Amino acid sequence: MGNHIDTDDRMEQPGARRPPLAALLIEDSPLIRRSLTEAIDALGPWRVTAFADAPDEAIALLSSRTFDAIIVDLQLKRGSGIDVLAWLKEGGAPRSETAFIAVLTNHALPTYRERCLQYGVRHFFDKSLEFDRVLDALDDYARERT
Repeated sequence: MGNHIDTDDRMEQPGARRPPLAALLIEDSPLIRRSLTEAIDALGPWRVTAFADAPDEAIALLSSRTFDAIIVDLQLKRGSGIDVLAWLKEGGAPRSETAFIAVLTNHALPTYRERCLQYGVRHFFDKSLEFDRVLDALDDYARERT
């Protein structure tokens, strides 16, 4: 049944480990998806629980599941990550206003950065130069939540 995270009564007991924070990767490159998944899962509190390689797939996932983090590439199959950001800004996903949302792209031009900022993105990273910064930002966000 997909990448559903099951919780049980043990998670509610004092001292029990919390369930991992769920991340959605919106990325069309299998190689980058694999690298990001390994790096995010290694952070400890995070697990990549789903991915999409096109805006329509991402919106379908966001409509049916809750994610603590959404990492978006701008250049996708059959569209742009900006379509997803616009949908989120319009209130498309429950809890998206509290989720960590980052853009990780090879198209880190100032015009794209400004447009993403207009859609409420606080984290915008150049994939070729700042790959590790998205991991640092995820780590910081997880610490803020605990």
